Amino acid sequence: MTGELCAAETPVPRIVCHHCRVSNAQAAIAPALAAALAGFERHLVLERNRSPHTVRAYTSDVSGLLSFTTARHIDQLGQIDLALLRDWLGEQHLAGHSRSTIARRAASVRAFTAWCERRGLIPSDPSRRLKSPRVPHRLPVILDAGEAAHLMDVAGTRAEDADPVAVRDLAIVELLYGTGMRVSELCQLDLADIEWESHTVRVLGKGRKERVVPFGIPAERALAAWVTARPALVQPSSGAAFFLGVRGQRLDPRAARSVVVRLTQDAHLPRLAPHGLRHSAATHVLEGGADLRTVQELLGHASLATTQQYTHVSVERLRSAFDQAHPRAAGD
Repeated sequence: MTGELCAAETPVPRIVCHHCRVSNAQAAIAPALAAALAGFERHLVLERNRSPHTVRAYTSDVSGLLSFTTARHIDQLGQIDLALLRDWLGEQHLAGHSRSTIARRAASVRAFTAWCERRGLIPSDPSRRLKSPRVPHRLPVILDAGEAAHLMDVAGTRAEDADPVAVRDLAIVELLYGTGMRVSELCQLDLADIEWESHTVRVLGKGRKERVVPFGIPAERALAAWVTARPALVQPSSGAAFFLGVRGQRLDPRAARSVVVRLTQDAHLPRLAPHGLRHSAATHVLEGGADLRTVQELLGHASLATTQQYTHVSVERLRSAFDQAHPRAAGD
């Protein structure tokens, strides 16, 4: 399968111009700090098997801290202490960044300083006592089963004229909802990853972990129709990519997201991104009687705690239905 950065075949790009996309800030980082950041990036790519997107996020966040550090005339890792980290977080707040952005950046820095300590680059990790803002937990926006069926009907109607893009779009939403896979995983699929006889698909998830996920008859029909329509979009650059963009290249996650957003709008449903279909699939499987371990394997979660969020969604939906339907729910 393609689409992931392969440590054995692809050299690690120079940080100053590719992953971080902050070349001006990089130029302002002290050499010793920049060297540590380059080592951290190699660790993320070669040892942790992180995706290019994750590597860019981590290194960009840490680059921001190290630029701030250099501006304070601190050019050695050992000089970074808790007070400086708190000042840096305070500057993020003053700059108007959201709580979730600040919390994510703090998490990136914690990963960096913990790695520095393990490598012996600093005597102790100054971020252990660093507190980041609490991010309020929001239950994911999901469709109920009727809304999901309506979305598929709308996509199916669009595909009835056999337009290859509309046929592809139907296959996209059927597979996202039918398997609960991530949009990045969907875009990485190759033709050989679909196992037609067993109705399963090989998925390369986070950390380059492979799993096999089943799909149902509606998804099979949509996928088969797309395989028939796919040659209309094929170009020399298409290769083995299963889903193609309008110019014949491998479908980009942003383009797939646009497909889902547009179809939910056409169906007059709540605005939903691909991850919303993943949330919907997981919730509906749980409501149908599947256990948490099964859903964990289906979604490719490393931790069962991540999967447990869907039990909260189901309870909230039950509470909402109870409040609306039970005559004594309001306590009047």
